[in-house]
Amino acid sequence: MSKLAPTMEGFFTERLIAQRRASRNTLASYRDTFRLLLAFAQQQTGKAPSKLEIEDLDAKLIGAFLEHLEVERHNSVRTRNNRLAAIRSLFAYGALRHPDHAALIQRVLAIPAKRMDRRLVSFLTRDEVKALLDAPDRRTWVGRRDHALLVVAIQTGLRVSELTALVCADVDLNTGAHLRCHGKGRKERITPLTRQTCGILRPWLAELQGGPDRPLYPSRRNGPLSRDAVALLVTKHARAAAQRCPSLGTKTVTPHVLRHTCAMQLLTAGVDTSVIALWLGHESVETTQIYLHADLAIKERALARIAPPDTRPGRYRPPDPLLAFLEGL
Repeated sequence: MSKLAPTMEGFFTERLIAQRRASRNTLASYRDTFRLLLAFAQQQTGKAPSKLEIEDLDAKLIGAFLEHLEVERHNSVRTRNNRLAAIRSLFAYGALRHPDHAALIQRVLAIPAKRMDRRLVSFLTRDEVKALLDAPDRRTWVGRRDHALLVVAIQTGLRVSELTALVCADVDLNTGAHLRCHGKGRKERITPLTRQTCGILRPWLAELQGGPDRPLYPSRRNGPLSRDAVALLVTKHARAAAQRCPSLGTKTVTPHVLRHTCAMQLLTAGVDTSVIALWLGHESVETTQIYLHADLAIKERALARIAPPDTRPGRYRPPDPLLAFLEGL
């Protein structure tokens, strides 16, 4: 077996799992990256993945692989950069273990991330939210489940992985009703629930009649919903809601759009961005700044404070004689 194989195994078992305690999602992302890379390297070199040497994965091959992702697999620049970050992490791990390949490793680490366009976040208006929540048929079990999921997603702004991981014990509908979740970066956070959300969850929990470890949103087989299943149900109900609210037909509604919608509702209500960052579980407040760019109302209020360039500043004139008397004292 080549040096590359034990290095890659040690990277996963020693670095990611033992030392960094990487999440399941991180492990899956890194695993997929190297499966694609090894398959591409096999196609280019004719060697089986277990026979590949470190020198086979030079900067030229890595660059060709990144181009392959964009051109042939039609991956976005963001996905391309995520794949490159995983590759860099592996080569940084191997730098101290294979000093004889230091020059090759440095050339790979020097491959830059590609700059990408930053688009405004997409979110739903109040009318669109109402139409989406009215779409599920609550006469059926699936419709009531989907409605409860959509209500919680829009009110709490949970990530789709956080939604699917919820169990009945994570919901507390007593005084100070809240929902507990384990989010990105192994951070546990608590999100308060509104009275309306509690009114939806209370009969839904009673209908589930499950133990504390039962998924809050089970599939027909009683297991937790997958991320793909949540994405499909959101798309299905958005298409149905578009018949009542045509503006929904112009938007691609995903579970992450519901998260953006929650953030924009908080921002519109005047909540500080630092509180929104805590609410959404952002690592940095800078991440929350994207919602300031998307909120046109904030910019319109700023514009209203600016006097037109060809106008003379006016003087304050009291609107009432009594106020004028007081002003003149």
